[in-house]
Amino acid sequence: MTDHTTPLDLAGSNHFEAPKRLANFCAGPATMPTSVLLKAQADMPDWQGRGLSVMEMSHRSPDYVDISQKAEASLRRLMDISDDYEVLFLQGGASLQFSAIPLNFLAGGQADYLDTGAWSSKAIKEARRYEALGLGKINLVASGKDSNYTQVPSRDDWQVSESANYFHYCANETIHGLQIFEPPKVNAPLIADMSSCILSEPIDVSQFGMIYAGAQKNIGPAGLLIVIVRKDLLGRASEWCPMLLNYQHQAEKESMSNTPATYSWYLAGLVFDWLEEQGGVAAIGEINRKKAALLYQTIDDSSFYHNPVAHPNRSIMNVPFTLTDSSLDKAFLQQAEQAGLLNLKGHRDVGGMRASIYNAVSLDWVQQLVDFMLDFERRHG
Repeated sequence: MTDHTTPLDLAGSNHFEAPKRLANFCAGPATMPTSVLLKAQADMPDWQGRGLSVMEMSHRSPDYVDISQKAEASLRRLMDISDDYEVLFLQGGASLQFSAIPLNFLAGGQADYLDTGAWSSKAIKEARRYEALGLGKINLVASGKDSNYTQVPSRDDWQVSESANYFHYCANETIHGLQIFEPPKVNAPLIADMSSCILSEPIDVSQFGMIYAGAQKNIGPAGLLIVIVRKDLLGRASEWCPMLLNYQHQAEKESMSNTPATYSWYLAGLVFDWLEEQGGVAAIGEINRKKAALLYQTIDDSSFYHNPVAHPNRSIMNVPFTLTDSSLDKAFLQQAEQAGLLNLKGHRDVGGMRASIYNAVSLDWVQQLVDFMLDFERRHG
């Protein structure tokens, strides 16, 4: 009979050898800091001598509650989030919030939506389901569709409501590589999808009614969602709002109305610790600007590569680019992978290439990409 109390014998295994890490430019799930992965690896079978993994802990246990509270405290420090806001660690991804937001805040009134790309467009489509049910009105402020989402519509062309319950926009469109750097100046509470730009540079949280972000870009693995919501906006949910989508309910239950994504939450806490070790969001923001500048300069100095996004709206997180001769796309991607440059294929709606250069993507990796691009152009241009 097997003795289940016998510890695993890992002697002689290469479990803790330094891993081979290639330059991963995936748009999400995205690369994570190597030191975080190694810390999680070391803790995997036996977290801090407790004899079990974090993924095996009860979310109600004192150890896990401490993990969750430390993660929240670290995020509050990184983003300077005041006590006026609830910070929720939820599930369902950012896309589920396309439904949850109108259920929590529309309240029979009107909401403004700005369309700047694929994700804001999806949010509008979902919100209009509630308009069709007579639960409120959705106003399209402006759309960048006519420009193929290569620029933010001029503020002069916006049709803003006089008394909207909220104004929704996507701060960074991952697919099209378009970013809104300054929060729109409107009278309604701002709600921003920051899935692909949260923690990439400093922002003033006090300008927002709500910020939400899927974790799988700059925070951790897929399966976790961050919601930062101003407390005075809670308590307005429709009677039709499901319990698990009700932000007030989740705040009252400290994000544990049901079993949360415990391991993803733990890993997010490790990423927050790593960010603080780097000097915080301001420090990582400077690095991100350098990475983006290097890559965009390489594209702009070339007639071989092209980025279509208007310069003021170019994302510092997601950089799409095309080759002048698209017949070379396959060769570019194959040779890039052979050179250790992974996941550069552009989204199917845009084509070409896309380099997602999130926080954990080093400046050295971007330099490797630039060197490859210049060499490929010399050989094929």
